Order: sequence, then structure tokens, then C-alpha cells
Amino acid sequence: MDLSIILTLLISVVVVFIIARLAVRNLSVENPSKMQNFMEWVVEFVQGIIGSAMDFKKGKAYISLGMTLILFIFVSNLLGLPFAVITEAHHPETIFGKEIITTSQQVFDDLAAKGKPEHVHLLWYKSPTADVSVTFGLAFMVFVIVNFLGLKKNRKHYLKHYLEPFPIFLPLNIVENLAKPIALGIRLYANIFAGEILISTLIGAGIFGLPFLAAWQGFSIFIGALQAFIFTMLTMVYIGQASVHEEH
Repeated sequence: MDLSIILTLLISVVVVFIIARLAVRNLSVENPSKMQNFMEWVVEFVQGIIGSAMDFKKGKAYISLGMTLILFIFVSNLLGLPFAVITEAHHPETIFGKEIITTSQQVFDDLAAKGKPEHVHLLWYKSPTADVSVTFGLAFMVFVIVNFLGLKKNRKHYLKHYLEPFPIFLPLNIVENLAKPIALGIRLYANIFAGEILISTLIGAGIFGLPFLAAWQGFSIFIGALQAFIFTMLTMVYIGQASVHEEH
């Protein structure tokens, strides 16, 4: 049971909800607020992503999906940048009657067998997208949506593309379809996880690492935005290929 992921996922959901509520509060055409202007820009940006992946008349139904993905992933990517909360555990910890995996008795037994100090560091706060279970969960959700829409809205051409250009390519096309969510999940996880590892290394360098830490955290904002864009873009491309396009 990874408490840091549960905690930060809840925080990400709350932050995105607050952003959305602030953006639509006191809507005004004549004197829009900064949050309203920001949200309008995000909507236009997502519309551009959809329009580049498919006919917008058919793809406008996916604006809400695109907005949710890009905001949630962006917020999640940046959540671990400000700080990390790490505590030491000297015995198995439980919460709501469930044992925390990273402090299980087996972990302490393994440490004792190796002659290492019988305590573990428990990370309570990090970017949820730095955990492979979260990124693969998002990727699996996209996989289900894409295949469902393909079968529902474009069944004939969706099934036909598995046999193109020749029926012998059926196994390869199936593997390609299964590889898409894997690539989505690994790409997002690897970039965010690697960034947080580097931040931990720079923090460990003490005062000498502070200038590099500040520079890397600034660059991490760009990386977080880029990865949110790529994940959303590929999601719309996959949806367009499966449910809108007649030729793949």
C-alpha cells in the first residue's frame, strides 16, 4: 500500500477541481478574470490538439477528456517539485488495518539478513506520475476508451485495419495495439521518475547542489507540461485512428 501515491493523487484531484471551479466562478464576457482567461486558453489549446488529430466536428465530444487529462497530468507531474516528506520506520506500519508494503515485516527481515540497519525510509509525498502504477493506470484507461470507441463508432474499419495491409499482419497489428498503452505509461513514468531522482541527488549534494536544483526544477516545469501535452496528444491521435478515420 503506497500512501504517497494515495495522498498525492487525492491532492491532484482537489487541485484540478479547485482550478476548474475558480475558472468558471463569476463568468464574464466583458471583464473576464485571469483564471477564466487561463481556462479559455487551455480549452483552445486542447481544441487545437483535437483538431490536429481528427476532424474537429467529430472530435469536439472529447474536449472534456482532453481537458481532464492535460490538467490532471500537468498538476501531478509538478506535485513532487516543491519538497519531499520522508520519515524513518523501525517496525511494520499499518493504516486502516492494512500493512504498508514498504514497511512490511519481510522488508525488515531482509535488512536484518543483510546486516543492514533495521529501518526504512518512508516517502510520503512525491509526484503520483513518478509511480508506474499510476501512469499505467492512465494508459490502460486510454486503451479501454480507444478500443471501445473504435468498436462502437467505427466497427467495420476498426476491425478491418487489423488485417491491413495483408491478413498475415494480424498478429503484428494486435501487438501494436497492445504496445500503445505500454509506451504511453512508460514514457510518462520514466520522464517524471528520472526527474525526481535527479532532484533527490541534488538535494543530497547539499549547498553545492542548490544552484543546479533551482535550474532543474525550472526545467522540470517545462518537462511536466511537455509530457502532459504528449500524453493528451497521443490519446487524441489513437481515438482519431480508431473511431473517426476510415483508413489507418
